[in-house]
Amino acid sequence: MFPLRDDNPTELFPFFTLAFIGACAAVWLLVQGAGLQPGYLEASVCTFGAIPAEITGVAGEPGPCAPGGLTWQALITSMFFHGSWMHLIGNMWFLWIFGNNVEDSMGRLRFLVFYLLTGVVATVAHVVLAPGSPVPLVGASGAISGVMGAYVVLYPRARIQTLFFFFIFIRVIPVPAWLMLGYWFLVQILSSASLPADGAGVAYAAHVGGFLAGVLLIPLFRNPKLVGAKRARVVLDRRDLDHGGWF
Repeated sequence: MFPLRDDNPTELFPFFTLAFIGACAAVWLLVQGAGLQPGYLEASVCTFGAIPAEITGVAGEPGPCAPGGLTWQALITSMFFHGSWMHLIGNMWFLWIFGNNVEDSMGRLRFLVFYLLTGVVATVAHVVLAPGSPVPLVGASGAISGVMGAYVVLYPRARIQTLFFFFIFIRVIPVPAWLMLGYWFLVQILSSASLPADGAGVAYAAHVGGFLAGVLLIPLFRNPKLVGAKRARVVLDRRDLDHGGWF
């Protein structure tokens, strides 16, 4: 399942959602050389990525980066760097779909703090499970996982227009957020439990940690007045309940 858009109108201009997308894109193009200039990508990942062994001081196997990288600062910097065009585009797509509504539910400054905080928690979860790993972690997916966790709590029945792939069967089907995001979270848990914390190329533990942080923190960050106004505007087609059975 791949989300295309949600049927959830917004009230506020998503300033920080767009700002985070712009910041990640600018870092990719200007600092990481868009992955095209030799050495830029590797150097940026090693310099600004979160390397668990550097953060914890736990000695482990030699890694791809020279010693002496950032420590706690990398908990922040790592979420603005990416490893490839697809890594960046995929993360920014999910951030746009779910971030604008979460920002809408709490206001801009609260969203700024929420996004950075869940991103830090996600990275810490990865570090805790792989404290001696020399492999750098980069990407906004931990913070975006927090946004997705907040979204499913706030708007579980909002419809997500979702692209389904099953062999030659391809179709766009509207499904409730709880189903789409619940499926995504289940995949992250199963992958985290079955694959090494730093050896699969994807930091599933960070996704799980960020998502849970979003679920737990959203009651503290949401603005009840904004959430109430938005829920009143979410239009759910009851015919989907009768004919599709998704709800």
